[in-house]
Amino acid sequence: MKPESLHRPTAPRSFPSLARRRAIAADHPSLAGHFPRNPIVPGVVILEEVMQAFAEWRPGSRVAGMPVVKFLAPLRPEQGFTIRFAESRSNRVGFECAQDDGHLFVRGELILSDAGDQGLCQNSSC
Repeated sequence: MKPESLHRPTAPRSFPSLARRRAIAADHPSLAGHFPRNPIVPGVVILEEVMQAFAEWRPGSRVAGMPVVKFLAPLRPEQGFTIRFAESRSNRVGFECAQDDGHLFVRGELILSDAGDQGLCQNSSC
């Protein structure tokens, strides 16, 4: 295995498990300073949507980490997108976010925690 392959997300082979459509409202509080007159949605807001969608799909599972997330293109407010998940390995789930036109703009991988571990989620919503 090449060393650089350790840092790449495992590309999910297919995404039949879940697809959730989302859009970030133009009045979202994070957009005020990100960037005036040319707003883009901050990556942390997109990842929060990923976490919420994951919790809807797998309510009993906890996320321990996101070893790699690659942002491929910006997302604008009100721009619709779909989050898709697929199991990639025993304790890992691949995800990708695609704009409504099919353009992929984020991809990554979630590591799931063991039973009883709180993982990244500290409340009952994820």
